[in-house]
Amino acid sequence: MKILENLKYAKNHEWIKVEGNEALIGISDFAQHELGDIVFVDVPSVGETLDKNEAFGSIEAVKTVSDVYMPVGGEVLAFNEALEGEPALINSDPYGEGWIVRIKMTSPAELNDLMDATAYKAEIGL
Repeated sequence: MKILENLKYAKNHEWIKVEGNEALIGISDFAQHELGDIVFVDVPSVGETLDKNEAFGSIEAVKTVSDVYMPVGGEVLAFNEALEGEPALINSDPYGEGWIVRIKMTSPAELNDLMDATAYKAEIGL
């Protein structure tokens, strides 16, 4: 199971990769493994502003549906359109081609509330 050192993690298993004032958000390798084969991803509209911990979409796997939450507040700038035709990208490459949304952070200080890789590994028992 991969847990990347350059990301921050939320208790709900989302990861965030900060790029200046923007960030990519997806779900961790642990989360995609727990969900199983992902068959559909429902994401918010571009331009929507969401608060920290607010559900921004859902991921449907063969046996379950799970909400995904904003690790920090922000405005949705883009969603990964590749997931519309190939939602299993989250399974095969959760930290790369399987990213879900790009946001413009409204409060970068909220990043301080997230876990680093070491803390996240402890959280999931690795």
